[in-house]
Amino acid sequence: MARTSYPKHEIRILLLEGISQNAVEQFRAAGYSRIDQFDKSLPEDELRRQVADAHFIGIRSRTQLTAEVLGEARRLLAVGCFCIGTSQVDLDAAERLGIPVFNAPYSNTRSVAELVVAEAIMLMRGIPRKNAACHRGGWEKSAAGSHEARGKTIGIVGYGHIGTQVGLIAENLGMRVLFHDIEAKLALGNARPVDSLDSLLEQSDVVTLHVPETPATRLMIGEPQLSRMRRGSHLINASRGSVVDIEALAAALRSGHLGGTAVDVFPVEPKGNDDVFESPLAGIDNALLTPHIGGSTLEAQDNIGLEVAAKLVRYSDNGSTLSAVNFPEVTLPEHTGSRRLLHIHRNVPGMMSRVNGIFSQRNVNIDGQYLRTHPEVGYVVIDVDASEEQATELKEELAAIDGTLRTRILY
Repeated sequence: MARTSYPKHEIRILLLEGISQNAVEQFRAAGYSRIDQFDKSLPEDELRRQVADAHFIGIRSRTQLTAEVLGEARRLLAVGCFCIGTSQVDLDAAERLGIPVFNAPYSNTRSVAELVVAEAIMLMRGIPRKNAACHRGGWEKSAAGSHEARGKTIGIVGYGHIGTQVGLIAENLGMRVLFHDIEAKLALGNARPVDSLDSLLEQSDVVTLHVPETPATRLMIGEPQLSRMRRGSHLINASRGSVVDIEALAAALRSGHLGGTAVDVFPVEPKGNDDVFESPLAGIDNALLTPHIGGSTLEAQDNIGLEVAAKLVRYSDNGSTLSAVNFPEVTLPEHTGSRRLLHIHRNVPGMMSRVNGIFSQRNVNIDGQYLRTHPEVGYVVIDVDASEEQATELKEELAAIDGTLRTRILY
């Protein structure tokens, strides 16, 4: 096995929340054997203890990597979020510590899109209410309020990777597809853009939300927006729990203005399967509630496991930070025949002059140099023609530069 700056068998990989076995196999195939797995998230005190000597950590959505927790991670090189979002990680704190964070923003796209379209069909057929009645001994055999998807209009708010997939599947069912996005997007199939959110709400039989969590999207669907929706129409939220005013949604359902809703994400969610779920929507027959499982299919989790593990391995072995969400992105070639030095530093004036001065003073030939910066952090990768002893000395000198966050050698 090729030598690295730190023996692979000593690098500790901590995987929480039942991450797919595909990820474990990916790490083992790359030569990493010290892998600790937990099926659930950990209490904060135990999490702090576990991250203290971890070099890589893989989490899903429940584990909260706060600035305080990251401060305990003395050896942490990178974080892998085995999911779409990264809001569970303090990205600014990680960047300041020189820790890149990777995720899998598109691997569960199909799973979410399929659930949304299935929910749209069930809502238009009145299945949630009929199902609830059957469980109580009722028998609502009637076509009243029950409709085919064909010929109906679905309005997609946020026409990104998931939104476009929803549109394509819905169109194949014979639905008319409208979408609204704050950015100009190329329409796929026969989908048609709508100039405003209000216009989309007024024209749609089903509205589905696929927007990120930002200050602009917080409570973007409240009482004024719900009142603009067609009477008897349906709302689906599989994006973020903060984008819908749940109390207003519950009121619109109870009044009969909305025909139904399907919600997969909530403002406050249980931390584990043993905790109690509470919501203003609970107990409303025409509300289809699911426990944040839009992307929770075995196929999606396998794909996410492969994608995120590959990114962590690439960073560990090669130094590449392509698709890191909080870190300067550098795509790197192989460095056969060279010693690769990684230098993560505060982005302050004169830093590169001091870095390059070390190589000049030692008369070391640079085979290649790759630099990217963020406002606060810079990342430079230097391939040098040097012996192992020289590379070690260079690393020590680089580490001594004021403003250095981390240094590594890749042999």
